[in-house]
Amino acid sequence: MELTGSVALITGASSGIGRSVALELADHGVHVLVHGRDRLRLDDVVSLTGGTPLVAELADPAQRDALVRNATEVHGRVDVLVNNAGVGWSGPVTAMTADDVDRVLEVNLSAAVHLTRLLVPGMVDRGRGAVCFVTSVAGRSPVAGEAVYSAAKAGLDAFAESLRAEARRSGVHVSVVVPGVVDTDFFANRGRPYDRALPRPVPPQAVATAVVRSIADGRPEVWVPRWLRLAPAARALAPGPYRGLSAAFGGRHRLAGDAGRRVRPGSRWP
Repeated sequence: MELTGSVALITGASSGIGRSVALELADHGVHVLVHGRDRLRLDDVVSLTGGTPLVAELADPAQRDALVRNATEVHGRVDVLVNNAGVGWSGPVTAMTADDVDRVLEVNLSAAVHLTRLLVPGMVDRGRGAVCFVTSVAGRSPVAGEAVYSAAKAGLDAFAESLRAEARRSGVHVSVVVPGVVDTDFFANRGRPYDRALPRPVPPQAVATAVVRSIADGRPEVWVPRWLRLAPAARALAPGPYRGLSAAFGGRHRLAGDAGRRVRPGSRWP
């Protein structure tokens, strides 16, 4: 896909991966529409990209619909949608409130599905477009303490795969970028910093480069780093040992009954 002159909506673009994607797309001559909840941080991205800030809460269906309307009105179209926004939550599922569960599913999965559903028809009519989903290795190789988050990311992978089949010969390209641990505020915002020795965090710029490459070169799937492909392969070839490692990586995350259940507030995202 030719990027120069295209219009791209990037969700969760006020920081981290989304911010880096917006900067890199702008460097390729793309008109960027940067979405987030923090207007001050969005303004910083706008000052560097010349893009347009769009504030919306993705967990709110009405605000999602308004985001699509506002994004489409800026340049009359959206050629590229980068579904990047996400929210994490660390801990056993029994420690989550109903609101925690709903928010993780809404932001990580439902919002991407609905934004795609609303923006893809215009791409099909023009015979040109791209949708990129930033998923996670957690959706391919889940570990203890990330049950709902992993489920949301796995659902995003399945949705992208089905969408790619539906979009065949439509001129709309569908790609997935699967990052491992990324050096952003994501882990601190989810309520628990990243504290594992491996895998080591990669810079958000590396993921942004993969996103742009997947769109420009028509790649259906890119892993960052590439060796992470071994994790789901190990899960398929040796499920028993894999489950043991998954429990070990989960560390202290164990289910609790009602008597020992401790609920903490859910995490936030920028």
